[in-house]
Amino acid sequence: MNVVALSDTHAPRRWRSCPPRVAEHLRDADVILHAGDVCVASVLAELAAYAPVHAVKGNNDGPDVTAPETLELTLDGLRIGMIHDSGPAKGRLARLRRRFPEADLVVFGHSHIPLDESGDGLRIFNPGSPTDRRRQPHGTVGLLTIEDGVLTRAEIVPVT
Repeated sequence: MNVVALSDTHAPRRWRSCPPRVAEHLRDADVILHAGDVCVASVLAELAAYAPVHAVKGNNDGPDVTAPETLELTLDGLRIGMIHDSGPAKGRLARLRRRFPEADLVVFGHSHIPLDESGDGLRIFNPGSPTDRRRQPHGTVGLLTIEDGVLTRAEIVPVT
């Protein structure tokens, strides 16, 4: 299963429509995960034209964005938790383990800082932002491959 992870697209200020380099990855997606701050619901509709979308609400999302604050789902046997703001970097892995005790992977956003970290039987993954890189060298998305309950690939790729 090919999964594209996104966060912090910040439409319409930063995302007027899907950037071509993001669309290249979305075309191969079986599922899209958005870790919040779409800001307007039309982004979720645009993404859904590529593949089914699972999203959580971010702190900048408007009232038209109907998404839960957290989400737990299973994709091809892999247990995934999602949240927008994971809190401070210090203690993050342990905090997310407590918040999602059954998860194999937690996808989050908010900081715009790409991160792929593992420990205590948990992998945490922030795809960064494809459109608002802030102090990062590139806008990024996350590419995940899941096979029979195992995360076989987790890659953060530049799109700007």
